[in-house]
Amino acid sequence: MSHSQKKPYFITGIGTGIGKTLVSAIVVEKLHADYWKPVQSGDLDTADTLTVQSLVSNQTSIFHPETYRLTQPFSPHKSAEIDGVTIELNKFKLPQTSNQLIIEGAGGLMVPLNDKDLIVDLIQKLGAEVILVSKNYLGSINHTLLSIELLKSRLIPIKGIVFNGETNANSEEYILNYSKLNCLGRIPEISDISKETISALGNLINLTA
Repeated sequence: MSHSQKKPYFITGIGTGIGKTLVSAIVVEKLHADYWKPVQSGDLDTADTLTVQSLVSNQTSIFHPETYRLTQPFSPHKSAEIDGVTIELNKFKLPQTSNQLIIEGAGGLMVPLNDKDLIVDLIQKLGAEVILVSKNYLGSINHTLLSIELLKSRLIPIKGIVFNGETNANSEEYILNYSKLNCLGRIPEISDISKETISALGNLINLTA
């Protein structure tokens, strides 16, 4: 990483369908940051990069191309196998930018990229700081704390947690007290996701803590 480059933020979640792409769009717009999704699996016409691009209003953000674009909507290791590709950790290179970079992961931390490497290994390789997206459901305390324990055991810095969707004060309080992490913001359940809502939701995120 060059001296001019700020430490990238890697947005990961406690599982899949948690709201990583929504939170990525909000943070990219708030910071006028660059965006990079290293691995895209599934319908490439509705890829996360395109989704985030369609929700961002500023003219500064650059959307960097994926390192791997896989056609099947499965875990990266399985999608790659079907496509006849092997994902290699050393193929991932941080895009060159002096802007803040937001990296969006695929699924959660223990999602496999190949026979031996997981998303968490990619985060470590890229030297990124994690923004963890949590969502309230039965079992989410367990999934959130397990994710935090894994990151701490790998000595990966954690910027904090964003809670997405319906709030549960009891769960959130427990997670924050136990983990001693910062709450970076709470994003309510959104029915109408547009450039305007994404821009307005930036007010609910605080990354200066």
